[in-house]
Amino acid sequence: MHILLLEPFFGGSHAAWALGLQRHSRHSVEILSLPGRNWKWRMHGGAITLAERFRAAQRRPDLILATDLLDLTTFLALTREQTASIPVAAYFHENQFAYPRSPEDTDTAQGRDSHYGFINYATALAADRVLFNSAFNRDSLLEGARTMLTGIRDHADPDGIEAVAAKSAVLPLGLDLEALDPHRPTAAAGQEPPLLLWNHRWAHDKNPDAFFRILFDLAGEGLHFRVAVLGSAPKRGYPIFEEARRRLHGRIAHFGYVEDRATYAAWLWAADILPVTSHHDFFGISVMEAMYCGAFPLLPRRQAYPELLPAAWREHCLYESEDELRRRLRRLIREGPPGGSERLATAASEFDWRRMGPEYDRILADIPDRC
Repeated sequence: MHILLLEPFFGGSHAAWALGLQRHSRHSVEILSLPGRNWKWRMHGGAITLAERFRAAQRRPDLILATDLLDLTTFLALTREQTASIPVAAYFHENQFAYPRSPEDTDTAQGRDSHYGFINYATALAADRVLFNSAFNRDSLLEGARTMLTGIRDHADPDGIEAVAAKSAVLPLGLDLEALDPHRPTAAAGQEPPLLLWNHRWAHDKNPDAFFRILFDLAGEGLHFRVAVLGSAPKRGYPIFEEARRRLHGRIAHFGYVEDRATYAAWLWAADILPVTSHHDFFGISVMEAMYCGAFPLLPRRQAYPELLPAAWREHCLYESEDELRRRLRRLIREGPPGGSERLATAASEFDWRRMGPEYDRILADIPDRC
């Protein structure tokens, strides 16, 4: 089967997912994309540019697979002569109803950004099949659309939400976890204080203030730990990171961006504990990578995090409040993880493309037969 993957934001996790599917699928996956920048304009104008390129190439795929940053309704309208009989699936990495806005985003204060959620909803309505990387992503889109339609005065058409729900399924991300294996240490590390890991973007939605606030408290109690802070600083800087660099100076094993994947993998394998404070994650790639490499996760009981864990380990790994995270982290630093925690790495391996590739192939191959 020939699949045309439409990605108007080909960067970061979107690009990694598209290339991973292309490499691991038994189907022929062709990627038609735009660079991963200016996401708001991609949601408005990306469909126009990709439609022009689609028409010029005279493609006739067996299935079109579009991601959530494409306005699928506009793309299909502009290519209706070529695409009218081609099955279409939409894959949602995120949805704009639940995506937290940056404090620097002036559109939010001026009430100009609600239409991005509507574009997501219209895309889901237009697709023959709607796939989400997590149940949290699916449920938050449906709830966001329901809330949006409640505020419309007439012709809100709530039946559309049920139509989207009926054609939706959860299909987790495939991850290239096997690529981390060559960087596994060959010898056990010496007796050192446990290494805590931050391996997320330096952004407000990852809640670094709570992460470092807890580390400051535990350092003040005299607990012995080290911390590796991975990632690059935003252009405008982020004050809490500079404060952390100063206040945790003697405990910092690494601070800042790592230049290559091998160095990043080495820090994952070295980490002992992964305390996560994020306000937002539709899936949790960085969590799964660290968990696969043996870091013990402490995760908020919200967003997609509960879905990432085996049911038997949720009581050990999930927390409700910042105070609970502080207590759990304090105990882990002192006593280490509970016995059998290596099973978490096995659970993470289930998201490797080795297993997810055939699952994608099965689900995608079934879509044309349903249409």
